[in-house]
Amino acid sequence: MRKTKIGGQAVIEGVMMKGPRSMAMAIRKSDGTIEVVKKPSVPLSQRHPLLKLPIIRGMASFVDSLITGMTSLTDSAKIYGEGLEEEYKPSRFERFLSEKTGMNVDDIGIAFAVIIAVVLAVAFFVLLPTYVAGLLQQAITSPLALNLIEGVIRIALFLGYMVLVTRMKDIQRVFEYHGAEHKVIHCFEHEEELTVENARKYTTLHPRCGTNFLLLVLVVSIVLFSFLGWGNILWRTVGRLLLLPVVAGLAYELIRWAGSSDALIVRIISWPGLMLQKLTTRQPDDQQLEVAIAAFNGVADGEEDIWM
Repeated sequence: MRKTKIGGQAVIEGVMMKGPRSMAMAIRKSDGTIEVVKKPSVPLSQRHPLLKLPIIRGMASFVDSLITGMTSLTDSAKIYGEGLEEEYKPSRFERFLSEKTGMNVDDIGIAFAVIIAVVLAVAFFVLLPTYVAGLLQQAITSPLALNLIEGVIRIALFLGYMVLVTRMKDIQRVFEYHGAEHKVIHCFEHEEELTVENARKYTTLHPRCGTNFLLLVLVVSIVLFSFLGWGNILWRTVGRLLLLPVVAGLAYELIRWAGSSDALIVRIISWPGLMLQKLTTRQPDDQQLEVAIAAFNGVADGEEDIWM
């Protein structure tokens, strides 16, 4: 069984696959055809020697994933919707920002989307749990216990959020493409020819999935945040925000390890995330597998055996 660094993401009616040097996105357009878009894409973690160091490379990869993910979603929506509606015309405010920043309107929109997503995630999954746990400070004096309670609240909020998202009808197609992405990567790792028939039999769950990464972030945060003790709300907030990049870096190293090893301890660590993927993946149909294969083939040329 071979390993690969190629990973992916489900997008609007398609799949994006990313390797160490390039990325490819395959979209099933509204007319039924598949459009594959390829472009070079060197990760932030490969652009400077310092960013290649363990943990630091995880921080860089997290930022890179946010930007790439938002860009891919935006691009896929455009490709899928070609010919369905009139060309979008930017507002006066968007044109003003574009002139002042030198960025095009699409890049400005992506930047705002990333900023808003990060702010909401920090507020909901960092600030809210520590505030709620702080309400118990009069009854529970142990800093370790309070940090553990905060972590449990954070995980409960995350699981609740995931359950609510799965109830959205429009997201089901994305989850199916997510499953297709995993099946195709499994097929390649098992050294089989990438065909719909071969990919169909594999599981929709994969240890290197971003879902696993998010769950590991929550677990690692419980451990690291415990070292901060339990000060006032300002201290807890600032401390957690400063440690977030380190948390992301450590979680990345665990995911990287999980993707390159079949050891028992790795399977144990990966198991909760794999179970959570039952919420974020669905069984794809053959047409969706065809799209995922097209995306993988678009990025696999010369990169399938690179492991950086």
